[in-house]
Amino acid sequence: MQRAHKAYKNLDFLNSRKARILRIMAEYLEPEKRLNEKNIKHTVVFFGSARIKPGNWPELPQDYYQAAEELAYQLSEWSHEIAKNGDGLTICTGGGPGIMEAANRGAQRAHSSSIGLNISLPHEQEPNPYITPELNFEFHYFFMRKLWFLYQAKAAVFFPGGFGTLDELFETLTLVQTNKIKSQNIVLLLYNRRFWEETINFQKLVDMKLISSEDIRLFQYFETAEEGMELLKPRLAKIIKDFRL
Repeated sequence: MQRAHKAYKNLDFLNSRKARILRIMAEYLEPEKRLNEKNIKHTVVFFGSARIKPGNWPELPQDYYQAAEELAYQLSEWSHEIAKNGDGLTICTGGGPGIMEAANRGAQRAHSSSIGLNISLPHEQEPNPYITPELNFEFHYFFMRKLWFLYQAKAAVFFPGGFGTLDELFETLTLVQTNKIKSQNIVLLLYNRRFWEETINFQKLVDMKLISSEDIRLFQYFETAEEGMELLKPRLAKIIKDFRL
């Protein structure tokens, strides 16, 4: 009689409902191993639409793609400098096209590694060509992908986007508002004040006492890559310094 397959080699079992906990654990442990091997401790995460392509669109007041690429480039260049005296920063995205591609592209232009946390979806989500190959991940579970977005994040930058971007924005704001992530340990930036104020009436939530006035100070707006760098550099430098203490 032939030997039976070991349980961990039984693909029917591993893909079954009963083995879900094992798949969830794998999506925690395998990324952790790879990130530790690359000594990645601090990330700046870029969120934004997968549908925005390079070049100005008639519907858009600015070239969001170019702005995301340029900010990621400048952050990565600055990371080379601060890494000489300690730990640098790594650009992290959802790994797909649009704003995600722009940020990975900016990091590559600066000769820096960058992370792509992809997820299996029926459309839109394919790995962009600018992710560092060893840091290209594919997730099945949204909540495990979200964990890795924020687990090492020292800043989260939100460009205009749809349901996915809004989901990440409100989840991040909720985690900071409830002190699950301490506000002094992460910087939250929203690109293009006009877009966000026309899309979400934060002041209305304050006026109706659904959130406090302090809650809309959890984030800041910026309009250019240069302005984004002015807001990010001093706070990121302090966050990384305090992390080492």
